[in-house]
Amino acid sequence: MNILVTGASGFVGRAVVGELLARGHTVHAVSRQGTDIGGSKGIAADVTDLGNVQRAFGEASGHGEVQGVVHLVGIITEKGTQTFERVHVEATRNVLASTPRTARYLHMSALGADPSSPSGYSRSKGQAEALVRQSGLDWSIFRPSLIFGLGDDFFGRTLKQLVSLPPVVPQIGDGRFPFRPVSIADVAAAFAGALPLQQAVGQTYTLTGPQEYTFRQLLELELRAVGKNKPIVPVPLFLMNLAVPLMGLLPNPPITKDQYLMLKAGNIGDPEPARAALGLPMQRLEDHLAEIVRASR
Repeated sequence: MNILVTGASGFVGRAVVGELLARGHTVHAVSRQGTDIGGSKGIAADVTDLGNVQRAFGEASGHGEVQGVVHLVGIITEKGTQTFERVHVEATRNVLASTPRTARYLHMSALGADPSSPSGYSRSKGQAEALVRQSGLDWSIFRPSLIFGLGDDFFGRTLKQLVSLPPVVPQIGDGRFPFRPVSIADVAAAFAGALPLQQAVGQTYTLTGPQEYTFRQLLELELRAVGKNKPIVPVPLFLMNLAVPLMGLLPNPPITKDQYLMLKAGNIGDPEPARAALGLPMQRLEDHLAEIVRASR
């Protein structure tokens, strides 16, 4: 198939492009820089600009009709003009408007996506999902949990810094918030596997890993992976509620309001429907965490 992938230069994008190429597809890798990834053809485009998106589709169609679109663009924190509304909602609207009506459309969302969420991130993800469902395309939506793998931002950077830098490890509240981290290999396999699958049309898949952890357990795993032995100190929620807005005033806050809300909500779901439908490998965090931490800077 002739496939266009947005957000292709990111952590998830590179893995999805690699998996699609391995399965014999022709891939056009859309990113701001227009980077070639593996055997894909790079196309430079800003997906928040409709004209840019239309030109990207025009370039990709020069190699034949675009038969599949994988929309992966997303941000975790807002910065300047890169707002959740613009990147998640407006960009999705632009890509949907440019996608041929006969093409398969695969959409990256997130667990907790909800148009009424108090989190701006989750709210914008929910609004984007609504656009996809109303598009009239043959769509599939994917809602991943925390994604782990070489080069990931959470386990390789955020959590690593949290357990490495301070003299004690701060734990939000009682640390019981549940998570089911999913491997980048499972996420890439889900997108590539769903593309030709008719039974995946109109489906929303939760992408979670085979094992559930509390936030406390994730801190303990990360400590072991970095080879440190530090006390984990609970920080009461009422103090976090006061501290997080103040942290938001910093140029690069250790945690944003949206991240705090999402951490408290947890991040779990049943992995079985996606595993059964898409044949996912279901890799475990413990089998890869030490390598992820060693490889991160």
